[in-house]
Amino acid sequence: MQTTFTEDQLKDPATQMANDILRTCVHCGFCTATCPTYQVLGDELDSPRGRIYLIKDMLENERVPDEKTVKHIDRCLSCLACMTTCPSGVHYMHLVDHAREYIENNYKRPLSDRALRWILARILPYPMRFRVALLGAKIGRPFARLMPDARLRAMLEMAPKTIPPVSRNDDPQTFPAKDKTMRVALMTGCAQKALNTDINDATIRLLTRLGAEVVVAEGAGCCGALTHHMGKASESHATAAKNIRAWTAEMANGGLDAIVINTSGCGTTVKDYGHMFRETELAAEAKAVADIAMDVSEVLMKLDMAAELGDIGAPDLTVAYHAACSLQHGQQIKTYPKDLLKKAGFKVAEPADSHLCCGSAGTYNLMQPEISKQLKSRKVQTLEAVNPDIIAAGNIGCMMQIGGGTDVPIVHTVELLDWATGGPKPPALTATGKRTPQVPILR
Repeated sequence: MQTTFTEDQLKDPATQMANDILRTCVHCGFCTATCPTYQVLGDELDSPRGRIYLIKDMLENERVPDEKTVKHIDRCLSCLACMTTCPSGVHYMHLVDHAREYIENNYKRPLSDRALRWILARILPYPMRFRVALLGAKIGRPFARLMPDARLRAMLEMAPKTIPPVSRNDDPQTFPAKDKTMRVALMTGCAQKALNTDINDATIRLLTRLGAEVVVAEGAGCCGALTHHMGKASESHATAAKNIRAWTAEMANGGLDAIVINTSGCGTTVKDYGHMFRETELAAEAKAVADIAMDVSEVLMKLDMAAELGDIGAPDLTVAYHAACSLQHGQQIKTYPKDLLKKAGFKVAEPADSHLCCGSAGTYNLMQPEISKQLKSRKVQTLEAVNPDIIAAGNIGCMMQIGGGTDVPIVHTVELLDWATGGPKPPALTATGKRTPQVPILR
């Protein structure tokens, strides 16, 4: 693609990066075949190719974003299926993130939009605030249909039926390993700590059982993805910087073989810290963190799970595996979770449209609820079509989204692997949903 940025414009590193990305696009249109919003809406401007044209025009002319441009960029899920499909290697993720930051800094949104984004940015990344908000949403859920705004209805409908108690396993501490072979830091996250504490608990049990000493670092928290994808760079960098400092301290104090992330949306962002902080004083530390950041499935592939299966193994159940976009497209991890489930003895099936998004996409289901519902409906239909006993996924957002549209139990992949290697049955699969006692805390 030809670009016409001036020499003065290209002195800005962000503009130079955008220029380099734009020039790799050859207009082929392969991306339209796998873009969820294009599949649903059929509008060229709701495809990666269309958005690239809008971004190019906006950045080259340094103009105030118009309503049309903002609408189509806001509709992007950042599922990154286009990056998997693109034969030219267009780094769409970095381009659309830069466009969102440009819009945030140069476009005045309607008051209702500004208010919603302000609320989400100040609640979701903070587990205790989020818990209070969920409790309020749970109380208001019966009145959701009375809400005039679809986004308000979506916020109320998102509230789970039960809010789990706080897990003390998420506090800063160290969990000793059985026959230690590695030392890892577990990213406990933010929204996940309010929505589903079973995931971190199962991850700790599984990793320590397989030989990994697990550290929950003091000062680590939200990865910054939620605000990053809203274009709020200063806020996302502030929270990300806390993680970088916390994990750097652990790397200096005993070393780390990996930073384990069991929410793939967070994993994609943490692995991009080197790029996010490339022009800052934390550039070297951010790169070092990104270099050892791993999805939990990557770490489990390095450990000997077979030795723990013994006579336990998995029950005779069919698992429909949902491939989270941030895992299969953002991190290009396509087979590890399925391989692990099969190794544990589960029967694994995939839906016909496994490459397409479920419509969760961070806060997308709250800000673009109508499109999100269409994507969820299609995803649920294809998952249920394989007649599963259980649905497994590696991302809390996907779990909440899909779980709101099906009666098939949905759990995190690590919960099933924990169960197969001697851990408790996942609470979502029990009649009562009662949680088992937590892993003892090392004092």
